[in-house]
Amino acid sequence: MRPRAGLIHNLVKYRALFLMVVLPAAVLIFNNYVPMFGLIVAFKNYNFEGGILGSPWEGIDNFRYLFQTPDALTATRNTVLYNAVFIVVNTAIAILLAVGLNELRSRKLAKFFQSSLLFPYFLSFVAVSYLAYAFLGGYGFINKSILEPLGFQPVSWYTEPAYWTVILPLVNLWKNVGYGMVFYLAAIVGIDQEYYEAARIDGASKWQQIRGITIPLIVPVIVVLVILQIGRIFNADFGLFYQVPLNTGVLYPTTNVIDTFVYRSLLVSGNVGMSAAGSFYQSVVGFALVLLTNFAVRRASRENALF
Repeated sequence: MRPRAGLIHNLVKYRALFLMVVLPAAVLIFNNYVPMFGLIVAFKNYNFEGGILGSPWEGIDNFRYLFQTPDALTATRNTVLYNAVFIVVNTAIAILLAVGLNELRSRKLAKFFQSSLLFPYFLSFVAVSYLAYAFLGGYGFINKSILEPLGFQPVSWYTEPAYWTVILPLVNLWKNVGYGMVFYLAAIVGIDQEYYEAARIDGASKWQQIRGITIPLIVPVIVVLVILQIGRIFNADFGLFYQVPLNTGVLYPTTNVIDTFVYRSLLVSGNVGMSAAGSFYQSVVGFALVLLTNFAVRRASRENALF
């Protein structure tokens, strides 16, 4: 009885702290874990009459569809390649911007640039799609204000799939680089200034300080963020690939990703089970990639691993 009495005593003594933990934990459980019961839909021929439990079992037929159709393979290829480009380009530019902002002498100017770079992150992709169309439409800014005055023929951006392999990474970079930059800037600000003072005394240049102090000390943050991004390499930003290209059919070879493929398949066929299988497939592969990436990092540098 004594351990139980000690537990009750601790619950009463630290009731405020336990209450602070219980409420977020309850939200996490009901929002993130209870809905996981619906994963069985991925293995069923779902119908609204039978519901989740009453619908007949389909086995792995829903998953076969993802791998047997050419469009699904194209969507998977596009998802992986685009996300690989996003990870490399966004991480490099975000680190570069964070280092540059940290070196600005004027704090007001640094805050202005930081806010300006972060602002696009809060825009919806509906608004971004209108901005993109204002630039890329038939009478858009690029055609009318840049190409035609220079003597070039206008480009029909929304009928040429090849251009979107560049347009989409640029839009993604413009919208998300400010958000990633905040993490690296916070890590840089947290570096002890004594390292830089010692380096200046030794005659190190600014570039040598960045290369020898700043970058090595933020490597753990870079590794953690990259691992988390790799875990979502099979997940695409639906708004980026659906709203920005305006769901134009001719652009599907370079804009169709797993998320848009599943969405369009659901609209056409109404197959809820296949849509659930697509999401389940993304989650499992993403989880496996996190484990594999973290294992590789632990083999190379144990202290930089996520867990």
